[in-house]
Amino acid sequence: MVGVVAVAVGGGAAAAVLNAGPATPGGGPATPQTGVTAPAKATAGITRSDLVDTRRFGGTLGYSGRRVQPNRARGVVTGTRPEGTVVRRGGWLYKVARRPVVLMYGSIPMYRSLAPGSGGGDVGQLERNLVALGYDPGTVDDDFTWATARAVRRWQGDSGLTRTGSVDAGQVVVASGPLRIAGNTAEKGDTAGRTVVTTTSTRRTVHIDLQTAYQRFARVGAKVTVELPDGRTVRGRISSVGVTARVGADRDSPATIDVDATVAGGLGRLDQAPVTVDLRTERRENVLSVPVEALVALREGGYGVRVVDGSATRVVAVRTGLYAVSRVEITGDGLTEGMKVEVPRT
Repeated sequence: MVGVVAVAVGGGAAAAVLNAGPATPGGGPATPQTGVTAPAKATAGITRSDLVDTRRFGGTLGYSGRRVQPNRARGVVTGTRPEGTVVRRGGWLYKVARRPVVLMYGSIPMYRSLAPGSGGGDVGQLERNLVALGYDPGTVDDDFTWATARAVRRWQGDSGLTRTGSVDAGQVVVASGPLRIAGNTAEKGDTAGRTVVTTTSTRRTVHIDLQTAYQRFARVGAKVTVELPDGRTVRGRISSVGVTARVGADRDSPATIDVDATVAGGLGRLDQAPVTVDLRTERRENVLSVPVEALVALREGGYGVRVVDGSATRVVAVRTGLYAVSRVEITGDGLTEGMKVEVPRT
């Protein structure tokens, strides 16, 4: 009996040693079936930083200030600009009866004819434009004098307009800055109607039809990241947020508001191109975080992390906060920046 017990115990001891396998540098024991060394656990650091969560929305890359320009010139359209042309002060937007409709800068539209004896802010605006174009209207003020009329006639002669000495909306379009030709609403040979051209500003913008459920995430000045059709990304900022919701096309379509963001740099001439916009939805400052894959489910519920301390590990229960891309905010007893936690080896 004693001999049998001794053999049984000895056999058990031999089996335990076999299953443990020989120790290998940098890894676990070799398995008895294959002799392959089990990989060591990978680790990642607990970091302290700001976490930012984002959501992705569809948008449209284009230009701000799209407008169908009203036309006051009468006759047949004889000249148009190619789409994408940028017109600056003194340049023509289109021609009617071989006479150009010229762009000038300002904030007061051409709502009346200006001639000797006219007075007002629109006269001063005209005189400032004449000076910028190299014509001397005399004293720049709000009075249309003989000197103003002389400068107007010179400008008209150089521009291909009839030298009348007076200016009206059939000759001039006023805008706050350069205009880009977005499209022609009339072609050469057409009778000039209520409009001949559609314009935009030269400022690049991304338009988002944002669901009203996410309105709280959109604020003027907030940063966005825009992914272009070719896969490149550019940064921008929200420039305007609408306050009027538009009802969807049907009952299942959510209501939306208009959100515009300005972007710059390396965009080419893309217009009305579909893009993807990453909009920041939440930010947590100065928090501890780990890779999401470091979380382990606890038998009693919730999550924990395996903290590595030399060759030993211990599980620490954590409370999770913001999930941002591949990291998650955590708090737990004794956790500090710089500690190492186990993560699956990839």
